[in-house]
Amino acid sequence: MKIICTHLVLLLSLSAYAQPGSGWYTEGSDFAPAQRIRISVSNVLDIPLENQPIVVKREQLPVQNIPERWIAVVDPKLPSNHEPTMEELKEMSGYLRRKETNGHSIVLQVDDVNKDGIWDEIFFISDLQPKETREFYIYIGFYERGMFEHEVHAGIGNYGRHTVPFWESKDMGWKLWYPHDLDVHGKRDPMLTAYYEYSTNNSGYYMPWEMGTDIMTVAKTFGGGGICIFENPNDPEHPARAYHSPYKDKGPYLDTRYAYDVVYNGPLRSMIEVTTTNWNSEKGFYELKQYYSAYAHKSWSTVQVAFDKFMPPAGDAMFGVGIRKIMDEYKSINKNGIAVSMGKDIEARIPDEDIGEDVLIVPWQGIGVVVKEKYQPRYHEMANYGGNHVFMIPQTADQTYEYMVIDGWSFGKKHNNEADFVQYVEAEAQIYNHPPVVSVHEFEKKNR
Repeated sequence: MKIICTHLVLLLSLSAYAQPGSGWYTEGSDFAPAQRIRISVSNVLDIPLENQPIVVKREQLPVQNIPERWIAVVDPKLPSNHEPTMEELKEMSGYLRRKETNGHSIVLQVDDVNKDGIWDEIFFISDLQPKETREFYIYIGFYERGMFEHEVHAGIGNYGRHTVPFWESKDMGWKLWYPHDLDVHGKRDPMLTAYYEYSTNNSGYYMPWEMGTDIMTVAKTFGGGGICIFENPNDPEHPARAYHSPYKDKGPYLDTRYAYDVVYNGPLRSMIEVTTTNWNSEKGFYELKQYYSAYAHKSWSTVQVAFDKFMPPAGDAMFGVGIRKIMDEYKSINKNGIAVSMGKDIEARIPDEDIGEDVLIVPWQGIGVVVKEKYQPRYHEMANYGGNHVFMIPQTADQTYEYMVIDGWSFGKKHNNEADFVQYVEAEAQIYNHPPVVSVHEFEKKNR
């Protein structure tokens, strides 16, 4: 990645001087920044976007050498904070935001994606009306106040006597008990639960009731979402799978190897990196990285796949991704890169016969996977590996692709029935294929 580092003082030729009355943001008596960058975010769709993730890349900005804590994002259309009461100030001390003018500073996070010590992206969320273009300002100045509750989490724990990564929103959680195939954790009420699960090593099936439960049986299937390689596209029933290589359980010198890392962790999005090496199918050899992300207020996760080594037996090999046929499946949908599987009266937890515990029955559950249309996915209903809904994807020039996994269940607060879930999947798939457009405008210095 090419890194561009430019000092503020060298960019005066790019700046425009704001005129009096241009609505500069202030907060309290000590935050009146004199530099800002105007950006706009455009919803290209005819549907409203709620809690929409928005990414501004550092390389898009005319000014880039900005300290992380000097960044504030302000929505000038939102109502400004009033001065807090003395009781509120006593509770939060000096970190509580004070009276604002000309907009509202919104929750954001600044992420160093490649971990080189230089931040790469500014991330925030906003609502957008159909076809709306909304303006925001990135203000530059030392800004210490603003303590944001985390809406997402990512962590790695020694769980069940092996290393397992977790990532979650307050609405849904995921983990990799199997290194490439997702386990799904359903939330009954909005909350973060993964840290409790892996720090106590409490089985996901036996979490406290209010914390939800594991709602996925993976076994040999693709679970809530997994990848493969169709080394022979004419034989889609027998793809190569990293966790099911001919060297499975023959020790780490021979078997596929996995390593995990947390890339960033909230407050609005969290990412896990999975590095896979030494994947030998006896026909081909592969190494790759996967990036699993959770987002605030979303019941879906995105997965980016990037191969470092892709050495299949023939040039027509294809990438693959899929979900299992959900337990007790009664209906499935596949169209335009979307696969959905839904089940009724699912035994989500096997009862313990020794203590006479009753089985947990989930009246309804839905899982889905969305592959972007640009990858030209081709659907296949797989009978092998316990039954799965998979997509075959032509190789890309850079050996990368991405997809979305999405989940719902009857005990959740949102998307907890067939009609609502299918509508949610289709809407989020549309947004995933046609995300908002971020435009960066002028860098301004306040005319003092």
